[in-house]
Amino acid sequence: MVTFFSASPSSIRAPRAARPLKRRQPKKTNELPHANKLPGIFDVVHGSHGRQVCRRHELYVSFQDLGWLDWVIAPQGYSAYYCEGECSFPLDSCMNATNHAILQSLVHLMKPDAVPKACCAPTKLSATSVLYYDSSNNVILRKHRNMVVKACGCH
Repeated sequence: MVTFFSASPSSIRAPRAARPLKRRQPKKTNELPHANKLPGIFDVVHGSHGRQVCRRHELYVSFQDLGWLDWVIAPQGYSAYYCEGECSFPLDSCMNATNHAILQSLVHLMKPDAVPKACCAPTKLSATSVLYYDSSNNVILRKHRNMVVKACGCH
């Protein structure tokens, strides 16, 4: 911080009226559970190539398609989601970028052949429960951690 002082005598400033405090807006995230049901609103385009910014996309995992219905009782599948999109400079707050990703994107601008862009990846994951038969034909209900992408960001 730089300050300047005047050595010459001057009149004292009149006190200013206090301004009311502004309320901070809540931090925006891309953690919207129904974003895929609002066409057009979340089709954010970034950069000169017209590519979409890093965000969550729909991915339904069907246990039948995987050939697992002989041992999985329920559910038949689940919405796992996945992360995809550009992490190009400047990384703004809606991209949930880490400090490392911000610096990596700056270095990428200076040395694009030496350092890659930051990557779009899950920033928040949640669990899902699966009811299944184990190898002894016992019925097991197990909560599997980190199975559902809740939010994406640049890493």
